[in-house]
Amino acid sequence: MARILGLSRTSLTRVTRELLEVGLVREGVIELRATTGRPSEVLEVVSSAHHFLGIKLTGDALHAVVTDLAATVQEHSSAALEAQDVAHVVAQIAAHVEGVLGRFPKLTSVGISLAGVVTGAPGEEVVHQSPFLGWTEDVPLARLVARATGCPVVVENDVSALTALEAWSRVGAGVSSMALVTIGAGLGFGFVIDGRVVRGAHGVAGRLDHVVVVPDGPVCERGHQGCASALLNEGAVVRHAGSASGDYRAVIEAARAGDGPERRAVEAAGVALGRLIGLILNTIDPEKVVLTGEGLDTYRIAADVVHAEIDRLAEGGVGSAALDVQDFDFSEWARAAAGTAISALLT
Repeated sequence: MARILGLSRTSLTRVTRELLEVGLVREGVIELRATTGRPSEVLEVVSSAHHFLGIKLTGDALHAVVTDLAATVQEHSSAALEAQDVAHVVAQIAAHVEGVLGRFPKLTSVGISLAGVVTGAPGEEVVHQSPFLGWTEDVPLARLVARATGCPVVVENDVSALTALEAWSRVGAGVSSMALVTIGAGLGFGFVIDGRVVRGAHGVAGRLDHVVVVPDGPVCERGHQGCASALLNEGAVVRHAGSASGDYRAVIEAARAGDGPERRAVEAAGVALGRLIGLILNTIDPEKVVLTGEGLDTYRIAADVVHAEIDRLAEGGVGSAALDVQDFDFSEWARAAAGTAISALLT
């Protein structure tokens, strides 16, 4: 720890004494790791010292987990949103918190993540817009939920929260720079440089969803021709396939089965994805690009196209070797929301 943090053993001893006093860590077995020198003092996180509720909001559901201090999931659940307006969402969150407090009476705090622009100090976050919930005006969500539940609350953009969680789990493995790409109902991008999540001056870093990737491609709902959103998200794949059902799953199954318009739409999405990842590799040169989201089937069908585009565009010989595909699960997004609450406690 002293080496990683660049601290002297004396300074680190002073810091860890404070962590010991507040019960966040405990002393483990002293290890002699060399024949000479002082033995290493082992510290263990007291995972059970705190519990956190993480909530991921989508346009139609509330996904929740309870974690300990190490972000290990203790329970998880999902429920349909009763309504999308702010009052109903806050009331449903409050009812869920009340149920969790019955099982975890010493709940430390609540973390909430959702798609949209989120700014503000911890506990004072404001959601400026959240398209999938239809929120177009400023919503002081942290304050509203804290008032309704009596618990400390932090709110974060869902992709930023997931990026931070991925960075947390990977920094210890020696990865100091990475990018996160999510594909699903929308597109999301997060970046970690020198071990820190890039947030931007206005909380909107990583907005690549309307970058032009196929100049002569279809037009998105905002009128941009050939942008990533016109080709890559689930709705775009359905439109490009000409599907009358509007069902992404049905398009994916048809694409797996044949070479019709569904297959062509998915491969066009693969071209867009490969070009986006190539752009990211050339722009920030990350050690890893993590790909996830409920739209991963697009990648799975068009993987050869995606990798061909990455390798064609990426400079420096990194190419598609940097791509790390992670299976999607909404509970992981909820765990990331809990991670924001953990981070707020520790910082």
